[in-house]
Amino acid sequence: MQLTRLLLSLVAASACAAVPAVHAKTFKWASQGEIATWDIHSQNNALQNGIHAYVYESLVYYDSKTFQVEPQLATAWSNVSPTQVRFTLRQGVKFHDGSAFTADDAVYSIQRAMAKTSNYGPFVQGIERVAKVDANTIDVFLKGPNPVLLRQMTELRMMSKAWAEKNRSVEPKDIKGSDENYAHRNAVGTGPFTLQSWQPDVRMVFKRNPDWWGKADSNVTEIVYTPIKSGATRIAALLSGEVDMVLDPAPQDLPRLRSNAELKVIDGLENRTIFLGMDQFRDELSGSSVKGKNPLKDVRVRRALYQAIDANTLTRNILRGLGKPTGTLVAPQVAGWTEGVGKRLPYDVEASKKLLAEAGYADGFEVDFACPNNRYINDEAICQAITAMWARIGVKARLRTLPLVTYFPMIQRSEASIYMLGWGVPTFDGLYSLQSLVRSVGTGGDGNYNVGKYSNERMDYLVDRIKVETDAPVRARMMTEALQLSNDTVSHLPLYDQVIPWAMKKNVELVHRADNRVDIRTVKIN
Repeated sequence: MQLTRLLLSLVAASACAAVPAVHAKTFKWASQGEIATWDIHSQNNALQNGIHAYVYESLVYYDSKTFQVEPQLATAWSNVSPTQVRFTLRQGVKFHDGSAFTADDAVYSIQRAMAKTSNYGPFVQGIERVAKVDANTIDVFLKGPNPVLLRQMTELRMMSKAWAEKNRSVEPKDIKGSDENYAHRNAVGTGPFTLQSWQPDVRMVFKRNPDWWGKADSNVTEIVYTPIKSGATRIAALLSGEVDMVLDPAPQDLPRLRSNAELKVIDGLENRTIFLGMDQFRDELSGSSVKGKNPLKDVRVRRALYQAIDANTLTRNILRGLGKPTGTLVAPQVAGWTEGVGKRLPYDVEASKKLLAEAGYADGFEVDFACPNNRYINDEAICQAITAMWARIGVKARLRTLPLVTYFPMIQRSEASIYMLGWGVPTFDGLYSLQSLVRSVGTGGDGNYNVGKYSNERMDYLVDRIKVETDAPVRARMMTEALQLSNDTVSHLPLYDQVIPWAMKKNVELVHRADNRVDIRTVKIN
């Protein structure tokens, strides 16, 4: 009798164990980039933020189809006053180490994002302090009314306070330096997947969290992400079945991918603008042929560089249509954009030469030019083409290209005279770009990616007003005025808004997002 019961129990156990195996689905995807860290408050990078969201969660998040804010680790929120917002936390949530998520963790995580070594200043802008009300409630106190607080908080992911303290990761890793903390290579969140392994530049493996509080439409039980720098190798991996999806197929490969009956390509305009920034603070450019002066401080020089760039040729010949030329720093989906502010200055080589001569550089000059080589669509080729265009007006740009994991820390140390940057807008609000890119460098996220240190008194006034203005039409007009001021002073050299195609097997279903983020909650493999 005991033997019979034992056999029956073994058969039952075997049957139960077999069920997940039958339905288990591994989602394998690739792109050219690698993340820089697993510290969730260290570096603000779109690819990294999207991958971090598999493991770590925020109080609120976006619905991938509507981009409306929805509850995540908070179930409700309300205004106690115009400067005090109360969040009710979801109960029964556990971190991957089994510990409970509480108000202490929420308060700590937001404070951690406010630390000096954090790169998440734009997402905590306007927050004065955070306080625990009880075990399941926190209050966020603001410096003034903040009309985009919830959209900012979609990127403020929650970390276990006890885990961080135990593992000496209380402060975020300083992305500008080489020192590491435990959170740099390890992760314990509350999300739908756990990080199993990370071999930088090789692959990351995630397993479904069986104790996750939420429910998803996805049937994926394992994720394998592989960074593959070579475009040809990425497509070969897709065609061979080694990966199920490629986030960034090369433009020249799209026609054959679209015609392949086993594959599909879905695309749309990204909320990301590609532009060039310039050193506008040094009295002498490092390594330049011009001594004792900084040509980039002269608006005539900046405009000359702008008008020497043929953006239509870049998007047509190098991007093969995967870019829309623009004259401003934000894409059309972003509040503050208008057709007028998005109009480019005309491409005009002769006008550029005349401007350089007026500025005292009739013979041109030499200048350092830095670009990533694995972050944006054909980024290195775009920069090579711009180098050739500038040569026509006598500007000799010494191009150097770097992988993104070393490129971003380098430009944030202000070590490039001219640099390429692509700026997505996770809040879909112009303040995010204006505060980060053209507000004078300060505290609380002001100018955190203004690495050329552009500074304009009127711009600072407008940005600070926009932060607290609650009248939507007035606020929109101020954002447009600030964007136009950026155009008029040539704070940057806008290039184009990216169009992003995703290539995948026919049996993959997901939601294409304007922020180029693969929301694993929406992925199904048929």
